[in-house]
Formats: sequence, structure tokens, C-alpha cells
Amino acid sequence: MTQPSATTRSSGMLLSIVLLGQFLAVLNVNIVNVATPTIEADLHSSGAGLQMIVAGYTITYAVLLITGARVGDLFGYRNTFLTGLALFTVTTLGCGLAPSTGVLIAFRFAQGAGAALMMPQVLTLIQRSYQGEARGRALGLWSAVVSGGIVVGQALGGILLGFGAGWRIVFLVLVPIGAVLLVAGLRVLPADAGGGRAGLDPLGLVTLSSAVLLVIVPLVLGRDLGWPLWGWVSMAAGLAVFALFVRVERWVTARGGRPLVDARVLRAPGMRPGLAVLLFGPATWGAFLFTSALHLQGELHLTPLMSGLMLVPCALAFAAVGLAWPKLPQRLQRSLVPFGYVVAAPAYLGLAAASGGGLPYAVLSALIGAGLGVQIAVTNMATQQVDAAYAADASGALLTVMQLGQVIGVATVGTLFISLMQGGTGQASLGTAVALAALAVLAGLSSVFLIRPKIPQTQT
Repeated sequence: MTQPSATTRSSGMLLSIVLLGQFLAVLNVNIVNVATPTIEADLHSSGAGLQMIVAGYTITYAVLLITGARVGDLFGYRNTFLTGLALFTVTTLGCGLAPSTGVLIAFRFAQGAGAALMMPQVLTLIQRSYQGEARGRALGLWSAVVSGGIVVGQALGGILLGFGAGWRIVFLVLVPIGAVLLVAGLRVLPADAGGGRAGLDPLGLVTLSSAVLLVIVPLVLGRDLGWPLWGWVSMAAGLAVFALFVRVERWVTARGGRPLVDARVLRAPGMRPGLAVLLFGPATWGAFLFTSALHLQGELHLTPLMSGLMLVPCALAFAAVGLAWPKLPQRLQRSLVPFGYVVAAPAYLGLAAASGGGLPYAVLSALIGAGLGVQIAVTNMATQQVDAAYAADASGALLTVMQLGQVIGVATVGTLFISLMQGGTGQASLGTAVALAALAVLAGLSSVFLIRPKIPQTQT
């Protein structure tokens, strides 16, 4: 069995600490959602204020992911992870103690910055520290934490509020966990100097961050605001700024500088089709979780806790496939990737007939989770031929695309679901099921290009 390059004694602890830190970051995306009614009553928040409390974290996180990856590359993955964890823990405490809506919003934005420093280091450390079967297991656990954290966030919020302690508990309960992880990380995580490839590429950081911000803000807020004109203008401007970013990166490369996203990463075999799959796959996953919560809590009148429990089979199946995948022969690992989306697509269609919930809904959600569990293989194949020196570039690109995919899925399919609800539950369920299945088909078609015969591992 291949051993990680980190010391044998600490490799298991290293993985546990960084994955638990990631779990806290993912958990925070959804745990606050169920607390918004009590926040509104306690802080007298406006509708816009509540939107920013929920969305501020996601916006900052998505915009700063690639920046966080580069910071780790420059200053060390251990140092950057622990700095992000410390910022996340302190700002989580600030959220729990916030006296007003404005202060809570400010701390939510800062929380997102802490998560953006932490998250890329997790995937980078896995890529740099583990190889072969050990790397596959580590990525399986990483994938399970990402999927499980979202579902647990929905259920845990309901459990905590059920104790009657008020909305602050959803933040304060995470503070001691973060503090313990920080102390353990200081003792266990091995010191490193990062990639050492000098240059922060400020022009690249500014243009890419601006492009992501211009796209992500209207996607996150547009649905609740009725898709105003400024949102469409912002997204169009974001695409234009992204084109400018590509030109800036070429200019930096031509001058012998170190671009923010090195072209050699995107030219690595499997990286580009992997990015396509990791756009559509998370889009269907995020949209499914979002519309399921609206359906189960809104139409079926389930509590947040019961709604979260209904999705546990989905999360467990996702995790089980991700953990079992590395044990399959290499040939099967590659060839069965499209099959996962073949399973997920008809399961999504079946949701239209199982809109009443109960066992049929739980079974279909498990099939969806099992099908989408192949995304662990996608992540592995997309990065396995990227040189370790460029692991941070790959991590930042993958995580940003995955986050954009989830936001796009929620924005598009979520809007479709809400619009179709005016025509009744049946119409909404059918339209949403078709949209989710279509996204799964797009992910499956993209994965066909990923599983083509392997190209010799060379860097150009």
C-alpha cells in the first residue's frame, strides 16, 4: 500500500484535521438557512439583510478561492490553512455574538474569507501528500465530507434550534470545535514552505476576482430579487472581464511571470473535461438539495430536521460510492464514470412521481447520491497528471468551478421550481425533475471525454 509522503505517524491526523476544518466550512453554507426566521425576529432584519446574511458567506468564499490557493502556494499550505481556520473560528464567534444585522453580515463575509483560505489547502495537501491507493481513499473522504456537510448543515440547524436556544447557537456551537482543531493543527500539521514559485500575479487576482464577483453576486441574489436588469448587466460584464483575465494571463506568461492559473495545468490530460464534469455535476447536486428543501419543508410541511433526514440516504450513498471507488480496478474506475450519471438522470426523473415523499423519495435520493458519487473519480482523474508543483493552481480552479456549478444550479433550477409552483406541485416537480436530469446528462456526456485512453504523463 502506498504511503503518503507526510510522516506515517501524522498522516492520519493530518487528514482528519484538514477534513474536519473543511467540514466546518461546508456546514456553514446551509446551517444558517433554518435560523433566518429567528434572526429576523431578534435583529429586526430586512429582507435584503437576511439575503446578505445567507449569501455573504458564499459570495466571499467563491470569489476568494483561487486567491486562497495561491496564498497557500506562496506562504505554505499549513500556515495558510491554520490562518484560515483561525479567521473562520474568530468570525464564527463574532457571528454568534453579533448585536445587529450589519455586524452579522460583516462577520459572515469575513467567515467566507476564512473558508476560502482553508478549503484549497485541503485538496492541495491531499494532492501533494498522497499517491496511488492512499490518494484515492483521501479523495473519497474529501468528497464524503463535502457532500455530507451540506446535508448535515440542514439537519443540524433544525436540531439546534429545537433546543430553544435561539439562532446564535448555530454559530457558537462551532467555535470550540474550531479552537480544538486549531490547537491540534499547530501540533500535528507538518511545516512546509509552499510551492515557492514567486509572484502573486496581482493583475490576474484582480481581474479573476472581479469576474467571479460580477457573476456570482447576481446568481446568488437574483432569484430573490426577481432577476433585475443590473444582474444581467453584471453577469455580461463578468464574462467580459473573464476574457480580459485570459489576456492578462497570457501577457504575464509572455513576460516570464508566474500567472495565477498556469496554462500547463489546463493542458494536463483530463483537466479540461474534468472541469466540465465538475461544473455540471455539482450544479445538479446543489440544485437537487435546494429544491428538495423547498419541496419537503414548503409543500410537505416537514420540519428542517425531518427534511434533512430525508436526504441522509442520498448523502450516505454518495459517501459510500466515493469511499468504495478507489478499491475498484483502475480500468473500471475510469469506464464506470459515465454510468454514474446514467443512474442519476432517471432517478431525477423518478422524483416527479415520488413527490409525496416517504420511502420512494428516499430510495430515489439514494440512487441519486450513488450516481453522483462518481465525482470522486472525476476529481482524481482531473488532477492525477497535474505536476505536484502546480497542485495549488489545480485546487483553486477545481474548487471555483465546483462552487460556480452549485450556485448556477441553485439559481437556474431553483428559479424554475419557484416559477412552476404557481401551476401546482405536479407541474413544479415534473419540470424540476427534467431540468435536474438534463444537467446529469450533460455531466455524463462531458465525462466521456474524461475517460478516453490515458495520454502519457508529460508536461508541456
